[in-house]
Amino acid sequence: MGIEKVRANFAIAVHWKAFPLHPEIPAEGLLLKEVYATLGVDSAQAAARVKKVAAGLGLPLAEREKTYNSRLAQELGKWAEEKGKGDAFHDALFKAYFAEAKNISDPAVLAEIVKALGLPEKEAREAMEQGIYRTAVDADWRLAAQLEITCVPTFVFANDAIEGLQPYEALERFLLEKGVKRVKRGA
Repeated sequence: MGIEKVRANFAIAVHWKAFPLHPEIPAEGLLLKEVYATLGVDSAQAAARVKKVAAGLGLPLAEREKTYNSRLAQELGKWAEEKGKGDAFHDALFKAYFAEAKNISDPAVLAEIVKALGLPEKEAREAMEQGIYRTAVDADWRLAAQLEITCVPTFVFANDAIEGLQPYEALERFLLEKGVKRVKRGA
């Protein structure tokens, strides 16, 4: 994914923030064509664009018919971050959703991810059931609204943003324009 290459090539820290991408979608999901229709977007064109960018980044992408509510996954992401496994969790979540077309609003799917990462599954289930990270996600959602973010992913640096799934070159250009220094490689 482009973000790994950015981390390797630039002196930056990455902080994940939750975003309310279609919070109205029920846990059982909605058909993508229905969601796109409500937005006035041609689902075939949108899918083709995402597929092209994903292929350029070497990202696996399954044929998905549905989209799911990501709120519970976002809350569990905050929990995983506190456990020092935030990046690994987000990567596994990305794979489950985009490459395997899994329902990331299903606690059992999320528990599988947690277990695969070697994190305590019982503790994760308690965090989900009790909504321990609900306020942290709410704060991120408010921040997204303040920054007028409209899609995911969005990369924010120095109060400026680049939105959407972007090729590495676009992220590189964005950071260089902001004066971020490249990491010097030792000889």
